Amino acid sequence: MQGDFRLPLAWPLPADEGAAERLIERFAALGRTEARLAARPEGRALLRALGGNSPYLADLAVREAASLRTLAEAGPEPVVAAALGRLAAAEPAMERPRIASLLRQAKREVALATAIADIGGLWRLEQVTGGLSDLAEATLSLATRHLLLAAHRGGQIRLPDPTAPDRGSGFVVLGMGKLGAHELNYSSDVDLVLLYDPEAARGPDTTPGFVHARLARDLATLMEARDANGYVFRIDLRLRPDPAATPPAVALPAALAYYESMAQNWERAAMVKARPVAGDRALGAQFLEEIRPFVWRRHLDFAAIADIHAMRRRIDSRFGQSHRLDEPAESMFAQLTGHNLKLGAGGIREIEFVAQTLQLVWGGRDPSLRVPATLPALIALTRAGILAPRAAKELAASYRFLRTVEHRLQMVADRQTHSLPETEDGVARFLRFMGGKEPERMAGRLLGHLRRVEARYREMFEPVREVETLPQALDLRGEDEPKPAALEALRALGFTDPARVAVAVQGWQTGRPRALRSERARELLFRLLPQLLAALARQRDPGTALARFDEFLARLPAGVQILSLFQRHPALLGRIAAVFGAARPLADYLARHPAALEGLLVPESPEQESLGPEHAARGLSHTLSLGLKARLSPTHGLEEALTEIRSFVQTEGFRISVATLEGRANADEAGIARTALADITLQALLPRLLADFARRYGRVPHGRMAVVMLGKGGGREMMAGSDLDLMLIYDHPAELSESRGARRLPASEWFIRAVHAFIAALSTAGAEGPAFAVDMRLRPSGNKGPVAVSLASFRRYHASDAWTWERMALTRARVVAGAREFRTEVAAAIRTALENAGPPERIRADAALMRARVARELPAASPWDLKLTPGGLMEVEFIAQVLQLIHAPARPELWNPTTRLALAGLETVSVLSREEAALLLRAELLYRTVMGLLRVAVGRAPPPAALPEAVATALLHAVRASGEAVLDVAGLLATLEELGRAVRLLFEHHVGPVTERPIEERKT
Repeated sequence: MQGDFRLPLAWPLPADEGAAERLIERFAALGRTEARLAARPEGRALLRALGGNSPYLADLAVREAASLRTLAEAGPEPVVAAALGRLAAAEPAMERPRIASLLRQAKREVALATAIADIGGLWRLEQVTGGLSDLAEATLSLATRHLLLAAHRGGQIRLPDPTAPDRGSGFVVLGMGKLGAHELNYSSDVDLVLLYDPEAARGPDTTPGFVHARLARDLATLMEARDANGYVFRIDLRLRPDPAATPPAVALPAALAYYESMAQNWERAAMVKARPVAGDRALGAQFLEEIRPFVWRRHLDFAAIADIHAMRRRIDSRFGQSHRLDEPAESMFAQLTGHNLKLGAGGIREIEFVAQTLQLVWGGRDPSLRVPATLPALIALTRAGILAPRAAKELAASYRFLRTVEHRLQMVADRQTHSLPETEDGVARFLRFMGGKEPERMAGRLLGHLRRVEARYREMFEPVREVETLPQALDLRGEDEPKPAALEALRALGFTDPARVAVAVQGWQTGRPRALRSERARELLFRLLPQLLAALARQRDPGTALARFDEFLARLPAGVQILSLFQRHPALLGRIAAVFGAARPLADYLARHPAALEGLLVPESPEQESLGPEHAARGLSHTLSLGLKARLSPTHGLEEALTEIRSFVQTEGFRISVATLEGRANADEAGIARTALADITLQALLPRLLADFARRYGRVPHGRMAVVMLGKGGGREMMAGSDLDLMLIYDHPAELSESRGARRLPASEWFIRAVHAFIAALSTAGAEGPAFAVDMRLRPSGNKGPVAVSLASFRRYHASDAWTWERMALTRARVVAGAREFRTEVAAAIRTALENAGPPERIRADAALMRARVARELPAASPWDLKLTPGGLMEVEFIAQVLQLIHAPARPELWNPTTRLALAGLETVSVLSREEAALLLRAELLYRTVMGLLRVAVGRAPPPAALPEAVATALLHAVRASGEAVLDVAGLLATLEELGRAVRLLFEHHVGPVTERPIEERKT
């Protein structure tokens, strides 16, 4: 509380004792109150610190003695609040000299209060920079309102509301840089971009460009001009679009056209911090929303790193004299002399570049990273897993320290300086102002921070050095045809057809693919070639891997982005080489959608790093939900959301497939991950689609809809390419027979059409392909029934007409989307249906007949068709489903949609013996492991009898990781055949014999 405020006793020692004593005398001479304050130990220490270190603050202390007295009694907050309050309450119609005086008065008061709060440690850095930023915003706002009103009264513009001149004025002041980020430094310029709408507030006989250029000049004059009261802030307009060719205020259409076509990456970085600070703020917000796609690109933009580093090198060429942190020097003071704390090595700009560049790379995917201020950006990057916690902690600590040093430098004489004194004595004297009684220790702290920042900057920005050098023989530029030395070098790497490989490499080096026609792309590729060729040559079939990579390059529209990504993450080359070598479907997908590579770089949460089946479903769903929510948050409308959903599903699915291929995700983990992805997709899509449908066709009051997942999705066992087996159930009050809105439909038709729209949204292919294929055949009455089923109809059907196989399918049902209360009702209806499946003998007989019918109509296509083969996965699942239908009504804990968990539960109550459960669990895991890997490596088509060597190698690795001791493919096939025979025996024991003759199935 302010009444409890006490000035600290400890303040920095004065560098100039004489100046310190002179300030005490000057201040005490102002009056009795000032004399009493100067006589108090804490007041005297404060005045000595100001007078002995800063002529500027000494003058402010005398001129603004009233503010200093208030601060001494109540703290800096009342001083700042009073100054800002007067600005907010000021009438913009006042004469300009009065406005100018008021602005400068506020500047002096806030400058004094924030300086004392900083020097005395009364405020954290965020409060200091926030107070200065609030001052700049308040002064700009009042000055803009005054100038707009004056232009209105002069007939140059017509304001919609002269009592609120800024609202709807069509003139906006964007704060950039540190002002935009709310982290203004003590004697900073304010970086502004001034924009205007040529059609807004237009005067009858004036040219908008002329009027707004004059407004810009008047604003700069009002803020910058020095008079007896000082100045407010220096204005810098160089961050506006194309500053060499545009007027100080830029028309909105011209600005939009510039950012959409010509702007560079450094301008993207500048716009990260932009925000409206004065004038028509709604217009400013609209402008920033329109250029959002320019700033935050959908795909990871690693090329931005090189661009930002190039800008840093240009700074180096200008301020290279301060890059002496590692050079020998007689003392630490000598190392620090003249060092630029903002632009020099290890300086503030390097911290900002690290944060901003990572934001530019990743912020298009994750809106939580779109924060303008540096310290919050470091926190956000750490939470997203992009910046290591230790690195973020070091950078944040250094940022706080360096900003504090920067402020003290600027407080000395209110100069916009960032450089330490040019002499060792000057550095030592200045460091006293930092509160260091021992300047050597403070110099050591400062050097430590600079060196840590420089090291972190180099970690990120230093060019990647190749671990190998491209053999001279493989530099095929300018060659008519590869020479024998080139062919021998390729053969030595491991390529069996070096002539074909040489032709491809020569085509890359000479820019044959469209993606490699720019000099920069070819340069990047040339640097990467040693690692790339080595990675491709390590594959089981190097020629196939290279041919697929060549196809990938040929389909790329541009190469710099992807090649920059490889340069920043060289380990990724080995991973995609394995993909190209072993998995044709993934290689084809990458060729069509190279942005899917970004999914391999997404930081993984702890849940994703260890997908234990006990907790992974909940944890992974939460993680994926946050990721999809971030992708959807900036979208407008259903179509835009669908584009993001499809992209998210395909990218995440690709990542899971690669993890499966690499052996980082086993069958259980991959199934949980894929199902979690399907769950959150359905949960995100359903409310959006229903809202869009209601907008077009009205709404059924109190209508409800739920999505039920069955099959592999219901059991959390999805594989690559798995369909979604869905059933959609709805409900509405009986008295409401039609929708309410502009276009009315019968309620049942409304829901049926809504479901058709939902299925189409999921299964229609966009640029990224469809989100999921959908299978609705497990709904009541199968393909003959309506796609949407009312809850009442569902209950009636399962009370009288359902088939046993439909009840078996329901054992794997999960209600995954819809309002929570309705989901509970639907789940209860499903449980009731399951508990009334009929007598055990009928359940067994019907299940055996169903298996016989499938065997008759859909025989196994190959030994790898492990779902349909005798004793295959279908029979394992049938055993679990039949035994649940028989025993779970009396033992509800046995209900479980996941086959392996259902089998384990049946063992615990001795429905299955330990040996039987172990056999079934072993078979179920092996079947899913083989099927899952083949789905990734070969696709849904039947695999060839003789698997490609790369596929066989990956398959055997996955099988061994699942616990099976197999030596080769022949041994694996023998194991599968043996397990099939054993599973068939258990099926016949627990379910019944699989008869081959047609038998008419019965309903329960």
